[in-house]
Amino acid sequence: MKTTYDVYEDPGHGWVKVHRKELIDLGIADQISPYSYQRGEFVYLEEDRDASIFAAAKQKQKPGIKLKYREYHTDRQSKIRGYAPYQP
Repeated sequence: MKTTYDVYEDPGHGWVKVHRKELIDLGIADQISPYSYQRGEFVYLEEDRDASIFAAAKQKQKPGIKLKYREYHTDRQSKIRGYAPYQP
């Protein structure tokens, strides 16, 4: 089970990169807002609401799990902002 996720941040916001299948498997694909983005088989969960929903669902699925994050920061606007808005 995956426990380490990439987080991409620009000066204004951040996103957690997860595989779309994980959202489906957790039963939360329909709870993610269009403030998150998608590209290919990955979804970039906005850091405020959607990433929290994801983390809570992971905790519920496997109590005591420790999620780890690798952070990537840019001083420019992230290219993620140009991806398609999330749709379940």
